[in-house]
Amino acid sequence: MASLLSSVVPSPWAGLRAEIDERLSKAAIDLNEFGYDPYGFHTETAGSFFLPFLLLYRHYFRVETFDIGNVPRGRVLLIANHAGQFAYDGAMLTIAMLMEADPPRICRGMAEYFLFRLPWIGSLGARVGMMVGTPDNCVHMLENEQCVMVFPEGARGANKPFRKRYQLQPFGQGFMRLALESDTPIVPVGIVGSEEQQPGIANLEDLGRSLNLPSFPITITSPWFGPLGNAMALPVKYRIYFGQPLHFEGSPNDEDSVIQGKVDVVKASMRGLLARGLRERSGIFT
Repeated sequence: MASLLSSVVPSPWAGLRAEIDERLSKAAIDLNEFGYDPYGFHTETAGSFFLPFLLLYRHYFRVETFDIGNVPRGRVLLIANHAGQFAYDGAMLTIAMLMEADPPRICRGMAEYFLFRLPWIGSLGARVGMMVGTPDNCVHMLENEQCVMVFPEGARGANKPFRKRYQLQPFGQGFMRLALESDTPIVPVGIVGSEEQQPGIANLEDLGRSLNLPSFPITITSPWFGPLGNAMALPVKYRIYFGQPLHFEGSPNDEDSVIQGKVDVVKASMRGLLARGLRERSGIFT
């Protein structure tokens, strides 16, 4: 594949695609004869999809990772902070796990239902590692030793105003119940840079509901570029911090108050990672 690409697309695109293909070949993916895994992941589609994000990763967001070796082999939940109207944070975390983890990992994203109602997302999502975020889907993947990323702030994180950047919004408890049910370690992740990439200035919730969306935020670029502005990001510098794995014991059916205590442990670890990242950086763009 890489040799064919090199004859029809200019360097460095062909070189980057060759890197992606090499990393995919080293990842533990159970492929059938057509190149699909049991969850619909397709290496050819994913390789093409990941290519522009690898360019963003290296040359636009200039991503640095810290302590990625903390991610254990086998089943794991990556729990990260969430911001921005376009899921660049999820894409950058996915590329980090593919290109920098040893061995390479396919990071499975748990997406909200509404995303799979958008044009093309339903058919494309599974081919690049996304799944509808149902408990059954997540448990099945974890029991098959997959790496799953979850943003427990959900839309609350993506839609928070700029003044609340790096202030973690309320977490759902679902990820903790899934970790307990499947005996899965949790690795907290702090993503620094993402919360300045698309400064939000307003949220037209009524318009969002009329479009069958959870919200309709207006970012700093929206007045100039319209809806396309919500997909545009400033060239902030990303820093992704991986915490120590956390192991929890208990029943997934415990009372909310018991589960919340465990969730708060994860949240506190993430706050520490974010504080470290903000302390260590010299600026938003550097």
